[in-house]
Amino acid sequence: MYNSKITGLGYYVPENVVTNDDLAKFMDTNDEWIQERTGIKERRWIEEGSEDTSAVMGAKASRIAIERSGLKNEDIDFIVFATLSPDYYFPGCGVQIQEMLGLRTVGALDVRNQCSGFIYAMSVADQFIKTGMYKNILVVGSEFHSGGLDKSTRGRGVSVIFGDGAGAAVLSRTEDNTKGILSSHLFSEGKHAEELTVLAPSIRHWVPEIIAANDENDESYYPYMNGTFVFKHAVVRFSEAIMAGLEANNLQVSDINMLIPHQANLRISQFIQRKFKLEDDQVYNNIMKYGNTTAASVIIALTEAWEKGKIKDNDLVVLAAFGSGFTWGSVIIRW
Repeated sequence: MYNSKITGLGYYVPENVVTNDDLAKFMDTNDEWIQERTGIKERRWIEEGSEDTSAVMGAKASRIAIERSGLKNEDIDFIVFATLSPDYYFPGCGVQIQEMLGLRTVGALDVRNQCSGFIYAMSVADQFIKTGMYKNILVVGSEFHSGGLDKSTRGRGVSVIFGDGAGAAVLSRTEDNTKGILSSHLFSEGKHAEELTVLAPSIRHWVPEIIAANDENDESYYPYMNGTFVFKHAVVRFSEAIMAGLEANNLQVSDINMLIPHQANLRISQFIQRKFKLEDDQVYNNIMKYGNTTAASVIIALTEAWEKGKIKDNDLVVLAAFGSGFTWGSVIIRW
């Protein structure tokens, strides 16, 4: 079998910076409260009137990734697009950026695994390449959260966390089985699905019900999160996913050169870092600048770490995420 190797990385975030002090102007919160609980100082939110959407941002990140890969658009065989905030209820964003990028007629798959979406998307792409079905796959994670948040005091527990942005990677076939993605590991526990969810719109609460209710106080359209419950599970599942990947490849924690965790909460990342006794230069966090961009967070952080020279040839890079569903997983890469 082949291996899949990352040959190009790119990310895009909106120009509009929203600080914690900015949030305090329209909801009852403050910078100290937000930083203490999440580690977030600011996030990017798409400005009203901007052309940016999940698909548009994904296309902008993809152009950078493809250019850096040294490939041409016609070399891309397949698209995997991860998001929880698609432009439309359907179709998905994958076919949209296929058109935006002017790609030839290729398959496009959308992944709806929220915070672990990019991990799942990478795993899917890796399997296609390993079996020889495709040679170059574009993997995208993109989120437009700000348009769907409750920006009142009622929604502050969730809305202060999320940001907008996109990242993309090009996975390419390699015959060197010592480099690239060594393995991926995916898990889920659906019994906790409603601890982090958006309940509407859905088939159970669809257009007729929405029109009939016309209820401005209906909170089912906004994200709900049982924060304490999610935090307790996240620190356990993060650890399990990382160890599953290491054990599958006969590796130790001491072999990790760079851990890129999903940017859910800085406190979770710090907990994992302490548990595994990793140094600051072995873990990359950027939630302070961008907030939680769910399916985009791992790929934005990976791209930034690579751009800053923090990832070098032959480094062992571990990607890990946990999120709504509950779903979680890891990807082990030999750079």
